[in-house]
Amino acid sequence: MSDIENIDDIPVDHPKSAPEDRATNGPLDESEANPVRPYVDLGGVKVLPREGLHLRLEVEEGTKRVVAVGLDYANSTLQVQPFSAPRSSGLWHEIRGQIAEQIARQGGSTQVREGTFGPELLAQIPVTTAEGQAGKMRLARFIGVDGPRWFLRGVIAGEAAADPAAAAKIEDLFRSIVVVRGNTPMPPRDLIPLRMPAPSSGGQPA
Repeated sequence: MSDIENIDDIPVDHPKSAPEDRATNGPLDESEANPVRPYVDLGGVKVLPREGLHLRLEVEEGTKRVVAVGLDYANSTLQVQPFSAPRSSGLWHEIRGQIAEQIARQGGSTQVREGTFGPELLAQIPVTTAEGQAGKMRLARFIGVDGPRWFLRGVIAGEAAADPAAAAKIEDLFRSIVVVRGNTPMPPRDLIPLRMPAPSSGGQPA
């Protein structure tokens, strides 16, 4: 059974969504990054260390596979995931709609707004308490950038979801990320493999 319910809803080619200065100010492709900068190598992404930044790797229980990188900074959290993408078209316009649908099914709400990186989703996500009762709503920002043969998704929570000063710090952090796509053939939307940093890479895993 096809995943496409109505083929008329699916554009033939999704344009890429990225800041005009992405290739110089980030998020960068590995080919665009300064090779001498002291990045923490996490496989699919490299992160530039900075004072006060704490790194967490989110691991899938069953497979023990690293599925996301969590960055705690400026009283906020930034979760990033790199995905493979087509060379000439982007993923963010389609994925953004799918995220909005998923949050709506959970009883939350989203609105599209123009942000630093282009269109982003401002989401109110229901938080379930330990007793299983629906609690307060959690504010989060979903951002995405289409690069050369990759797509980088970010989820911002904490102060940076609403406070402009904190948001500027987290946006700068997102821009400093380098995506390492590699040359291995991968279907679009596959998660680019992530891994633990080498002990010598100087990270601060939480």
